[in-house]
Formats: sequence, structure tokens, C-alpha cells
Amino acid sequence: MVKTFTILFITFLLISCGKSNGGGTSSSNGESVSLSEITNESQVPSAAKNFEVNVKLNNFNASQEDKILIASDLIRKVITSNEFKTAVLNYQYQGKNKFIDNDGLSNAQIYKKIIEGGERMGPQIDNEMDLEIIIYNANNSVVGYTMPNEIKIWMNSKFFDQNNPAKVTENMMHEWLHKIGFKHDYERTLTRPYSVPYAIGYLVGRIAQKLD
Repeated sequence: MVKTFTILFITFLLISCGKSNGGGTSSSNGESVSLSEITNESQVPSAAKNFEVNVKLNNFNASQEDKILIASDLIRKVITSNEFKTAVLNYQYQGKNKFIDNDGLSNAQIYKKIIEGGERMGPQIDNEMDLEIIIYNANNSVVGYTMPNEIKIWMNSKFFDQNNPAKVTENMMHEWLHKIGFKHDYERTLTRPYSVPYAIGYLVGRIAQKLD
């Protein structure tokens, strides 16, 4: 059974116009943001405040659906927060503001890519996390996985059922970051935890724990 849910965050915004280095431009599907808006001192961009999570669920039972919806709402709350923006901008590896496997992007550019929400399978900017999630069961150590050129991700119920919603956000964010173009080492290397999918997945889970 396939079900689709959208976690929608609605806020009232005052947007000033006509200023140099002003708000981001809008595409036909969402709102872009300029790098000049992404600093430690700036407010959370409206593109982040309007971020949504859209999930299509396959093979989930009722209690599993409830958990994924709570996790989706936590992701939305995290990404709309100033704490998330600051944590991404200030993330460091070996004393430098950077992630491993960053696709040549600065921390600010990574944050911009996240809040614009353009997946590789649908590269338009829509300020949205779009995922199709399939639940399965396997008695192994794999929490979840995805495949190249697929919007689908697979979650192992062995771990999903025992994790709380905040912990589930880690896996959702990790796999979605693959969908917007970030990779990591296949093997368990020393640097893999500092890659964009792992590091930001952990970061989202840590902030979500405070909100759960």
C-alpha cells in the first residue's frame, strides 16, 4: 500500500524588496537564496522557513506511518531553525570549516543546496524533501540504503521499529542527501563520519532529539 503525505509549514513573512543583496529569487517551483543571505549573523532565509517534507510510504503499517510522519515534522522543524543553519555553517573537520565529500562546496553552499531541495531526479528548486520510502525487514546491520538514479530509499524495520522518531530523522536525512548529490566512502573509513550525508544526518538527529 502506497500513501503520500506532505508536512507543510506555513508562516507569515515580511519580505523587503528593492534592496541590493536582498531576498532570493523565485523559481517556478520554489525559492532560491543568495549566499549573501547565509551567514552566522543573518536570519534564517525564507526559503528555509518554507521548507516542506513530502514522503510517499510503501508497505508501512499504521504505527510505522505515525512514526515517519513525526520524524518528517521533526526534520521540517530542524531545517527551519537557526540552530541548524549555524551548525552547518560552523561545522569543522580538522580545524577547518568544511565537510568531507563536500562535492567542492563550502558549508554555506551545502546549506543553500539543502534548503533549495532540488533532487537529482527532479532538479527544480522546490524547498522540499521529496522521498519515497519502502520498509523492509532484514536481519543484518544495514539501517537503510538507496540506489543511484532512484528517488526511493529502503528502511530496515529491524532498526526502524526500535528507533524513536528523532533517530529516524538521521536515516531519512542521510539518504535524502544522496538524492541531492552527496556521496561518502562505501567502506567504513576514518573520514566517512565527516561526510555530508553522515555528518548532517547526525546533526539533524541531535537537534531533533531536543524537539522530540
